[in-house]
Amino acid sequence: MAELTDRIDVEAPISAVYSLWTQFERFPEFMGGVESVTQHGDDMLHWEVSIAGIEREFDAKITEQHMDERVAWQSVDGETHAGVVTFHRIDDAHTRVMLQMDWQPQGAVEKIGQMLGIDDLQVGRDLRRFKELAEGTSPDAAVDAGWEGDIERPTDASGN
Repeated sequence: MAELTDRIDVEAPISAVYSLWTQFERFPEFMGGVESVTQHGDDMLHWEVSIAGIEREFDAKITEQHMDERVAWQSVDGETHAGVVTFHRIDDAHTRVMLQMDWQPQGAVEKIGQMLGIDDLQVGRDLRRFKELAEGTSPDAAVDAGWEGDIERPTDASGN
């Protein structure tokens, strides 16, 4: 299992940064290899990706989402993919975005790419493009288009 973590500071208010991130169908604007993300209901996303000539589709369920705090997800078919992005207020005009992601490379190309750290480089590039998008988007426009719902994490086997 590949594990990725990265973070970036964005010069924009937390509500604008969070709202822009929750506009999942805009992910192809800043995520390399993501062809499309289609949201089905509050908690289901259909992904179409093409990385190094390998095309894949998978569905992911949002397992937890709290406004201006976090979004967590897990694939439900196809790819083995899960993660969480958290949003941290630095001050009124700055937000730290922290991303943690686990995924299972499939096939030789993905395994070699993971071993060489290409996935780490891609995540860093994606976060920098997100920063550019967030800093170039009117905070009011981002907030108006974002989702303000809440999804509670399911209870685990321990009752937590």
